[in-house]
Amino acid sequence: MRAEVVAMTGENLDMDAIKKAGDILKAGGLVAFPTETVYGLGGNALDPQASMKIYAAKGRPSDNPLIVHIAELEQLEKITTEIPEGAKSLAEKYWPGPLTMILPKADIVPRETTGGLDSVAVRFPSDRIAQELIKAGGGFVAAPSANTSGRPSPTMAEHVEEDLGDAIDMIIDGGQVGIGLESTIVDFTEEIPVVLRPGYISLEMLQETLGDVRMDKGLLITDSSVHPKAPGMKYRHYAPKADLSIIEGNEEDVVACINHLTDEAVAKGLKVGVIATDETKARYAHADVLSIGSREEEETIAHHLYEVLRDFDDDRVDVIYSEAFYTPKMGQAIMNRLLKAAGHKIINAQEENK
Repeated sequence: MRAEVVAMTGENLDMDAIKKAGDILKAGGLVAFPTETVYGLGGNALDPQASMKIYAAKGRPSDNPLIVHIAELEQLEKITTEIPEGAKSLAEKYWPGPLTMILPKADIVPRETTGGLDSVAVRFPSDRIAQELIKAGGGFVAAPSANTSGRPSPTMAEHVEEDLGDAIDMIIDGGQVGIGLESTIVDFTEEIPVVLRPGYISLEMLQETLGDVRMDKGLLITDSSVHPKAPGMKYRHYAPKADLSIIEGNEEDVVACINHLTDEAVAKGLKVGVIATDETKARYAHADVLSIGSREEEETIAHHLYEVLRDFDDDRVDVIYSEAFYTPKMGQAIMNRLLKAAGHKIINAQEENK
């Protein structure tokens, strides 16, 4: 049965539809909904069967933890056994918002939701539709990104419908999301807080509040024996259907390298996609060239990343070459997602051009 799609905005909420969606969650069903980061696939976080339905719908490994979404700060105490002072400080500064914190879980949270771990990942989204749905659904909604596991995360309801339309009960269409990359994840179960996934809230921003905080070395680990502490750490994610490579170096070398690789691929009869920026789009030839945004406004790059990857799927390209995006504020988050999408395939432009 095809998912029911209901459209609304944060400024014009359809409370009847939200109540219906909440009833679906309470009954153990699944509802996709917008957040400020990406669309989430929601199920009752306290119902182990609902969590298993999420894994099944996505084709997601069941050891990959789900994030529990709340819409009232006091709910945090019900699903955790300890809230460190640093976590309280971050919550005060960045919640509601694109921040997920990992804390020791209370018994009320089933292991099916936490991927078998004794910790729970928690987020308080700022999107109004998300907040009202969470309240209507009982206060605790487990919600990974609403896409087939491994595919680019959905930033529009159409993406959700394409991937999961036959596998879930309802999709709330709230339009295109604001940020376009998943939340920053900070682990508070270690002595020193650890960033397990970079996002809109950067390491520097976290350091301003926490002081001592570090990036997890496992962010680049692809070892299948590593048990993930947070969503997206262990498995290839965000991947387009085409073979994707990242070209890094200075602009002149990168443009020359991508044009050379494009000519080689076209000569073999392959259709090529190029991920460029507003500043470089006109410099590429013989390829399907899409601008991801402007380096002068790096939020636009984050906002369009998954959309561009899905557009190339629609265009049925065989190979994709992307510029690297080591931008000042969101570069860590953008490159984290792009590297995972490419399976960590990086080409040094200067060396390739020799």
